[in-house]
Amino acid sequence: MPSIKQVQITFDCAEPERVARFWCEVLGYVVPPPPEGFATWEEFDRSLPPERRGASFACSDPSGAGPRLYFQRVPEGKVVKNRVHLDVRAGTGLVGEERLATLKAECERLTALGAVCVRVLEADEENESCIVMQDVEGNEFCLD
Repeated sequence: MPSIKQVQITFDCAEPERVARFWCEVLGYVVPPPPEGFATWEEFDRSLPPERRGASFACSDPSGAGPRLYFQRVPEGKVVKNRVHLDVRAGTGLVGEERLATLKAECERLTALGAVCVRVLEADEENESCIVMQDVEGNEFCLD
């Protein structure tokens, strides 16, 4: 049996397009072209039954290397900490003050997009610095 090489990461959320567009900005992802026969995603969305309009959205890595992100509307809000989260690798290869400065600069960029900085974890004897954040709907992720 062959092993699986690709994954899609799915987010449950209230506003799929809003959350998708946030993550496009964070990761440099793009919204794929609308389905054949539609000039825009808005036009496609209007063709759906009312209960399906705005129910999902997706974005992908333009290089094809990263996983597709899929966002689906769910009726319930987020109530507890995520059991799985994304680590946004903004400081790879950096250490000490250089790493922390890079992470803080990225944190500022993302807060301008609507993210929330939860806490800064500074380096200790075992771990390098990272910043715990939340996206526009409260989903946790780390700048690492």
